[in-house]
Amino acid sequence: MFYRQMGKIPHKRHTMFKKEDGTLYREQVMGTKGFSGTQSILYHHHLPTEVAKSELAGSYLPEYEETESLKHRHFFTSKLTKKGNAVSARKYILGNDDLLIGIIHANEQMEDYYRNGDGDEMLFVHYGSGKIETMFGTISYRKGDYIIIPIGTIYRVIPAAEEETKFLLIESFSQLTTPRRYRNEYGQLLEHSPFCERDLRGPEELLTFTGKGEHTILTKSRGYITKHVLNHHPLDVVGWDGYLYPWAFNIEDFEPITGRVHQPPPVHQTFEGHNFVVCSFVPRLYDYHPEAIPAPYYHSNVNSDELLYYVEGNFMSRKGIEKGSITLHPSGIPHGPHPGTTEASIGKKETLELAVMIDTFKPLKTVKQSKEIEDTNYMFTWLE
Repeated sequence: MFYRQMGKIPHKRHTMFKKEDGTLYREQVMGTKGFSGTQSILYHHHLPTEVAKSELAGSYLPEYEETESLKHRHFFTSKLTKKGNAVSARKYILGNDDLLIGIIHANEQMEDYYRNGDGDEMLFVHYGSGKIETMFGTISYRKGDYIIIPIGTIYRVIPAAEEETKFLLIESFSQLTTPRRYRNEYGQLLEHSPFCERDLRGPEELLTFTGKGEHTILTKSRGYITKHVLNHHPLDVVGWDGYLYPWAFNIEDFEPITGRVHQPPPVHQTFEGHNFVVCSFVPRLYDYHPEAIPAPYYHSNVNSDELLYYVEGNFMSRKGIEKGSITLHPSGIPHGPHPGTTEASIGKKETLELAVMIDTFKPLKTVKQSKEIEDTNYMFTWLE
């Protein structure tokens, strides 16, 4: 990310910054990798360490299937009926030691605030609109937005009135960032990158609350959720600057890379974390070699599991897929187009599909409850 500043900050860091009554604002350095990673400095009206009550609220790590046969899998997320706010309605589908992947049907605003103390979070907006209030300011969201929320950020999600938001959720145990190959040595996105800094949106407005009163923060860390009660509002920041803050990028602003013949999946990469990448499949022109086959070739994943979340459009190489479907093609066995779709793709000029792909470099495990929404015949849909 690049440098940003919001609100009021002193001329020099780590120096006195006084309120009108002569008392000090409280400086908080919030950074990653032990002061050697990205960081920001925030200035609070109250002590950010002040906690009136602390109690364990429960565990959050899902239970996985103990043994699984090696097979392609298909999950219908439209069958998930649990709704609520953006924390209570989280439904995990798959995961491993690097990330958790789930779905949220949010039809209520969060009353309490929340922070993830384990890593970054990504919320992809399948549909719906609203805003996210954070300690760094407020971000409005709409359909197609990827929203990156850094580790330790206090926030709450407020869907638009009488409107449900469906999120694809990634809880990462590492920092989420743009692909290294798209950046120069100074961190700037290069000319061959499929998006640039103009496409990225940070917080729009810094809301500062100075009043006293009990406010609850649900903190997720080390497999548990802890309830922290403050005697002041958690969004009491008067100003901040730095490189660490929440931001959004809309999938419509991803400029696809095309070629004369079929391009491999890495050209669709949008983000990366430790041991996984996130890619965007967007409407694009097909290959223009006169004998090109637009459908993807059959391939065996090399040391990676491939997950696709289908957003909308015509999923040309797949049959039986619907909006909100998740397919998992694990490493160790080949996968590719369904019978007849390769031939049907020849001569097509464009695709209007929209999908999010997550490739993990460690095997994904299936959450036990996910079997309730699984298409158990998916493995056999390649039969001629």
